[in-house]
Amino acid sequence: MDNAADNAADNETLRQRLIGTWRLIAVVNEDLETGKKSDYFGPNPQGYINYGPDGRMIVINARSDRPRPKGPTPTAEEAAALFHGLLAYAGTYTVHGNEITHHVDISWNEAWTGTRQVRIARFEGNRVHLSTKPTLDPVNGRLSVRTMTWEKVKP
Repeated sequence: MDNAADNAADNETLRQRLIGTWRLIAVVNEDLETGKKSDYFGPNPQGYINYGPDGRMIVINARSDRPRPKGPTPTAEEAAALFHGLLAYAGTYTVHGNEITHHVDISWNEAWTGTRQVRIARFEGNRVHLSTKPTLDPVNGRLSVRTMTWEKVKP
């Protein structure tokens, strides 16, 4: 087999391992200047990501400490807090080596719609760790890597 065929086979193997639904276990932010690590979405984040065999994906993550509005309609302040404690988008995905690229069609934040979100995958048993490349943190602007740990949901 030549390198191109080997790479295509490796890409397909990774793609097959991804297919299905995964539950969010942790989101860790590592500040690359200080080395400090923190729980990016709180100590017990909630979320799911699904990779379909048709090449589409969808993800929703929420902070575990998101405040519940006091009434049926959130105030402007409550709505802002809810927005900042959420991440959700959907689109297609492609695999190249250990990189998974999410091609965002729709998003909770229009700034993400039309973007490509690249994640580096590392499997460990029934878990996958998806890490960003070193990028500026969208909250504080510091250079960091965010790693999301997902556990495969059993059918």
